[in-house]
Amino acid sequence: MNNKDKSAFIAIVGRPNVGKSSILNRLLGQKIAIVSSKPQTTRNRITGVLTEGEYQLVFFDTPGMHKPKNSLGKYMVRSVNESVGGVDCCMLVVEAGRNPSQTELNLIEKFKTMEMPAILAINKIDMLKEKDVLMKQILDYTKLYEFDAVVPVSAQDGSGMDELLDELKKQSSEGGHYFDDDTLTDQPERVITAEIIREKILRLCDKEIPHGTAVVIEKMKTRDNGILDIDAVIFCEKETHKRILIGKNGAMLKKISTFARQDIENFFGCKVFLQTWIKVKEDWRNRAQILQNFGYDEKNFD
Repeated sequence: MNNKDKSAFIAIVGRPNVGKSSILNRLLGQKIAIVSSKPQTTRNRITGVLTEGEYQLVFFDTPGMHKPKNSLGKYMVRSVNESVGGVDCCMLVVEAGRNPSQTELNLIEKFKTMEMPAILAINKIDMLKEKDVLMKQILDYTKLYEFDAVVPVSAQDGSGMDELLDELKKQSSEGGHYFDDDTLTDQPERVITAEIIREKILRLCDKEIPHGTAVVIEKMKTRDNGILDIDAVIFCEKETHKRILIGKNGAMLKKISTFARQDIENFFGCKVFLQTWIKVKEDWRNRAQILQNFGYDEKNFD
């Protein structure tokens, strides 16, 4: 370990669907956090690691803060609270052109209590037609908290991302790197694979069905010829949901599996043979034992 090397641990926080995962993926140059137009897609803290020269930034991509409706929701909120403690800096992601919500005000109060260094990233500036709206938004937020930096960005087209990265690097301190320099994430391969599959469900399915699903990887094994065999089970809460996920003549499940396989192959850099099944577990989001079996940390439950 070179003590001249610098590191920073950064929690990415904000409301659901403001683009936290998209910013993380853009910074890393590769997708490790799932991205969807539907809110509350990130259920676990995803650790992303970016190493550039002497700098190493370790990111926690947290679930969007929301009012929990079930045990899974409570888990997600506790996960955010846990992430904000014990980091060097928080990056608050907000949506361009929107006034501060109660969620954002609550997060800023938490920053004040902890005297937490924070960077404000105003995302989706590519969607703004009038730039004076952005200037007013910056003014409103700087009245609420003394942010170390305010950076307008677009995770969609990459605008402002270099400036954001420069500001994040300023949060690092000497003491060496905590991960090998080629590390991208500390998430197990099975977690990444399950999240890729779940992202396809979120993108392709409507309404309440996606949030009532969980994906468990039952097998990951590489053959002698280099092909990666993966067996995945998609759990849902109702028989009606199962039928929708399968689709007419299996069309929906085939589409989910095909898109997921393509992303998994890109991530692992090898051919993949993916098999998926669908099973029903009623009300699993309110059953702590099942949530633990699905990989959610038991200390975050009641």
